[in-house]
Amino acid sequence: MSASTPAFDVAVVGGGIVGMATARELLLRRPRRLVVLEAETTLAAHQTGRNSGVIHSGLYYKPGSLKATLCVTGREAMYRFCDEHEILSERCGKVVVATRAEELPALAELERRGAANGITLVRCGPEQLREHEPHVRGIAGLFVADTGIVRYARVVEAMAADVARVDGCEVRRGARVERVDVRADELVVTTATGELRARNLVNCAGLQSDRVARMCGVEPGVQIIPFRGDYYDLVEARRGLCRNLIYPVPDPRFPFLGVHYTRSTDGSVECGPNAVLSLEREGYARTSFKGDDVADMVTYLGFWNMAATHWRMGMFEMHRAFSKAAFVRALGALVPEIAEADVVPARAGVRAQAVLPDGKLVDDFEIRRAPGMLHVLNAPSPAATASLAIAEHIARAAEEVFR
Repeated sequence: MSASTPAFDVAVVGGGIVGMATARELLLRRPRRLVVLEAETTLAAHQTGRNSGVIHSGLYYKPGSLKATLCVTGREAMYRFCDEHEILSERCGKVVVATRAEELPALAELERRGAANGITLVRCGPEQLREHEPHVRGIAGLFVADTGIVRYARVVEAMAADVARVDGCEVRRGARVERVDVRADELVVTTATGELRARNLVNCAGLQSDRVARMCGVEPGVQIIPFRGDYYDLVEARRGLCRNLIYPVPDPRFPFLGVHYTRSTDGSVECGPNAVLSLEREGYARTSFKGDDVADMVTYLGFWNMAATHWRMGMFEMHRAFSKAAFVRALGALVPEIAEADVVPARAGVRAQAVLPDGKLVDDFEIRRAPGMLHVLNAPSPAATASLAIAEHIARAAEEVFR
């Protein structure tokens, strides 16, 4: 290799599931010298390792959207990947429960979307719901058989092993990107561990994706607004309240699915998350605060436009974040037997939500192209489920923009 040749054909920024799946897919298509740059010392430290661990069916998403098409394809690819890599996953199914008559139109719309997306659904009355989840109380619902569970952190480790075993490829941990110099035929990337040169770059930086885009001279057109989600765990003696997964009918005005019950592959049951504005992009405590993150947020017009539209919901979510009783009341709408003593505080996650200048929340996956670069600017749920399909989508786009 000559002194003028970049050390890597591709630098992938972000060692979460979308970044790692993309790196793996690029290598499956043809040999490349590739490096994955992960800011933290462990992989899947943020959204990937802190979500509910659900393999989504594709029920919720607008037919024809990237979310819908990639989730359905990615779901089956995820089950196959887990089987091939001997990662425990379960296609256990879930119920979506309407508890009030006002929710029936939204439930019918979910059923319509699910059918349009090719998902097998069973409409349930109260008795059929209880056959799936004996402790649920609802007036109607859907049983979604293809929904499942997995530990996505284990999936990422398996993907990373696939990447690292390829000659000329690396997965660098603790390599937070600090600067990108864009040159005629390469990018010089400065990280916490040193400088490297790459011909092309894929930005899968999640909570930092808009900032990485700007480092690369690309105006993303959106800004990441972080929303923290808190979880509770059912105490072991009360795990029988949930066999598999229990979801409410989501409010169609928001991209969040509402607090729900999720059994994990180890038998534990998580309850949550809520969705409250976070004052730090990578902050997981209720008191987390980072001045730079807050300054970026309050100087962005889109934040204020979003707040003007959704402030009532924001206040409700804030109350629920600080009140265990309010959180349990929300859970009790689905499973009336639950009591405050049945749950204990657990972990939290932060969702990277792209927001437009007019305050609208970006609903679909968003990928921005530039010469020699691809920037994944919005990849919230179901990105983990869809990650292998997203990676194929990115790899096809790379054929058009890579040098």
